[in-house]
Amino acid sequence: MTRKVTLLALLAALVLVLALAACGGGGGGETAAPPEDDAVAEAPPADDGSLHGDPEAGKAQFDTVCIACHGPGGVGIEGLGKPFTTSEFLLTVSDKELLTFIKTGRPISDPANTTGVDMPPKGGNPALTDEQLTDIIAYIRTLHE
Repeated sequence: MTRKVTLLALLAALVLVLALAACGGGGGGETAAPPEDDAVAEAPPADDGSLHGDPEAGKAQFDTVCIACHGPGGVGIEGLGKPFTTSEFLLTVSDKELLTFIKTGRPISDPANTTGVDMPPKGGNPALTDEQLTDIIAYIRTLHE
Protein backbone atom coordinates (compact mmCIF):
# COMPACT_ATOMS: atom_id res chain seq x y z
CA MET A 1 0.00 0.00 0.00
CA THR A 2 2.84 2.43 0.86
CA ARG A 3 4.46 1.82 -2.50
CA LYS A 4 1.20 2.65 -4.26
CA VAL A 5 0.84 5.93 -2.33
CA THR A 6 4.44 6.86 -3.09
CA LEU A 7 3.96 6.13 -6.78
CA LEU A 8 0.77 8.23 -6.88
CA ALA A 9 2.53 11.10 -5.11
CA LEU A 10 5.42 11.00 -7.58
CA LEU A 11 2.99 10.90 -10.51
CA ALA A 12 1.06 13.89 -9.12
CA ALA A 13 4.31 15.83 -8.67
CA LEU A 14 5.36 15.04 -12.24
CA VAL A 15 2.01 16.21 -13.61
CA LEU A 16 2.28 19.44 -11.62
CA VAL A 17 5.82 20.12 -12.87
CA LEU A 18 4.78 19.46 -16.48
CA ALA A 19 1.73 21.71 -16.15
CA LEU A 20 3.80 24.55 -14.70
CA ALA A 21 6.43 24.16 -17.41
CA ALA A 22 3.75 24.22 -20.09
CA CYS A 23 2.41 27.50 -18.70
CA GLY A 24 5.50 29.17 -20.11
CA GLY A 25 7.36 29.73 -16.90
CA GLY A 26 10.42 30.82 -18.82
CA GLY A 27 13.28 28.72 -20.06
CA GLY A 28 13.85 27.81 -23.65
CA GLY A 29 15.92 30.92 -24.18
CA GLU A 30 13.73 31.90 -27.10
CA THR A 31 13.08 35.58 -27.56
CA ALA A 32 11.29 37.48 -30.24
CA ALA A 33 13.55 38.93 -32.88
CA PRO A 34 13.81 42.71 -32.77
CA PRO A 35 11.80 44.46 -35.46
CA GLU A 36 13.65 45.39 -38.61
CA ASP A 37 14.02 49.08 -39.41
CA ASP A 38 11.77 48.68 -42.42
CA ALA A 39 9.17 46.58 -40.56
CA VAL A 40 5.55 47.56 -41.00
CA ALA A 41 4.26 49.44 -37.99
CA GLU A 42 1.44 47.81 -36.04
CA ALA A 43 -1.94 49.18 -36.99
CA PRO A 44 -3.45 51.40 -34.32
CA PRO A 45 -6.38 49.92 -32.42
CA ALA A 46 -9.88 50.83 -33.55
CA ASP A 47 -11.94 53.21 -31.42
CA ASP A 48 -14.08 50.33 -30.11
CA GLY A 49 -11.12 48.79 -28.26
CA SER A 50 -10.44 46.19 -30.95
CA LEU A 51 -6.89 45.18 -31.70
CA HIS A 52 -5.72 43.71 -34.97
CA GLY A 53 -3.86 40.51 -34.22
CA ASP A 54 -3.10 37.46 -36.33
CA PRO A 55 -5.23 34.49 -35.19
CA GLU A 56 -2.88 31.93 -36.81
CA ALA A 57 0.15 33.32 -34.99
CA GLY A 58 -2.02 33.55 -31.87
CA LYS A 59 -2.89 29.84 -32.07
CA ALA A 60 0.81 28.97 -32.17
CA GLN A 61 1.44 31.08 -29.05
CA PHE A 62 -1.72 29.76 -27.35
CA ASP A 63 -0.58 26.18 -27.99
CA THR A 64 2.72 26.83 -26.21
CA VAL A 65 1.54 28.97 -23.29
CA CYS A 66 -2.20 28.92 -22.64
CA ILE A 67 -3.12 25.35 -23.59
CA ALA A 68 -1.82 23.90 -20.31
CA CYS A 69 -4.63 25.54 -18.35
CA HIS A 70 -7.24 26.46 -20.96
CA GLY A 71 -7.03 23.23 -22.96
CA PRO A 72 -6.80 22.52 -26.68
CA GLY A 73 -9.06 24.86 -28.61
CA GLY A 74 -9.79 26.77 -25.41
CA VAL A 75 -12.23 24.18 -24.03
CA GLY A 76 -10.90 24.77 -20.51
CA ILE A 77 -9.47 22.38 -17.96
CA GLU A 78 -11.57 21.99 -14.83
CA GLY A 79 -9.81 23.38 -11.79
CA LEU A 80 -7.16 25.16 -13.89
CA GLY A 81 -8.47 27.44 -16.61
CA LYS A 82 -11.89 28.57 -17.77
CA PRO A 83 -13.16 27.63 -21.22
CA PHE A 84 -13.05 30.31 -23.89
CA THR A 85 -15.66 28.53 -25.99
CA THR A 86 -18.50 29.52 -23.65
CA SER A 87 -16.99 32.43 -21.72
CA GLU A 88 -19.42 35.25 -20.96
CA PHE A 89 -16.45 37.28 -19.71
CA LEU A 90 -14.97 37.38 -23.22
CA LEU A 91 -18.22 38.86 -24.51
CA THR A 92 -18.09 41.72 -21.99
CA VAL A 93 -14.55 43.03 -22.52
CA SER A 94 -12.84 44.76 -25.43
CA ASP A 95 -9.57 43.52 -26.87
CA LYS A 96 -7.73 46.33 -25.06
CA GLU A 97 -9.32 45.35 -21.76
CA LEU A 98 -8.49 41.71 -22.38
CA LEU A 99 -4.88 42.63 -23.15
CA THR A 100 -4.66 44.48 -19.83
CA PHE A 101 -6.26 41.53 -18.04
CA ILE A 102 -3.84 39.00 -19.54
CA LYS A 103 -0.85 41.22 -18.73
CA THR A 104 -2.06 41.55 -15.11
CA GLY A 105 -3.35 38.02 -14.53
CA ARG A 106 -5.83 37.02 -11.83
CA PRO A 107 -4.51 35.99 -8.42
CA ILE A 108 -6.29 33.54 -6.14
CA SER A 109 -7.15 36.48 -3.87
CA ASP A 110 -9.27 38.12 -6.60
CA PRO A 111 -12.95 37.60 -5.70
CA ALA A 112 -13.68 36.92 -9.39
CA ASN A 113 -11.23 33.98 -9.37
CA THR A 114 -13.49 30.93 -9.32
CA THR A 115 -10.86 28.29 -10.07
CA GLY A 116 -8.76 28.71 -6.93
CA VAL A 117 -5.65 28.80 -9.14
CA ASP A 118 -3.57 31.87 -9.99
CA MET A 119 -3.63 33.03 -13.57
CA PRO A 120 -0.12 34.43 -13.72
CA PRO A 121 0.56 37.62 -15.69
CA LYS A 122 1.06 36.78 -19.36
CA GLY A 123 0.15 33.18 -18.61
CA GLY A 124 3.43 32.77 -16.77
CA ASN A 125 5.58 33.77 -19.73
CA PRO A 126 6.92 37.29 -19.10
CA ALA A 127 8.72 37.23 -22.46
CA LEU A 128 5.42 37.53 -24.39
CA THR A 129 5.19 40.87 -26.18
CA ASP A 130 2.05 42.95 -26.59
CA GLU A 131 2.00 41.91 -30.25
CA GLN A 132 2.08 38.22 -29.33
CA LEU A 133 -0.64 38.76 -26.73
CA THR A 134 -2.72 40.61 -29.34
CA ASP A 135 -2.32 37.61 -31.65
CA ILE A 136 -3.44 35.29 -28.83
CA ILE A 137 -6.49 37.50 -28.26
CA ALA A 138 -7.32 37.35 -31.99
CA TYR A 139 -7.18 33.54 -31.76
CA ILE A 140 -9.23 33.40 -28.56
CA ARG A 141 -11.92 35.50 -30.24
CA THR A 142 -12.31 32.76 -32.88
CA LEU A 143 -13.09 30.12 -30.23
CA HIS A 144 -16.35 31.40 -28.77
CA GLU A 145 -19.30 29.27 -29.84
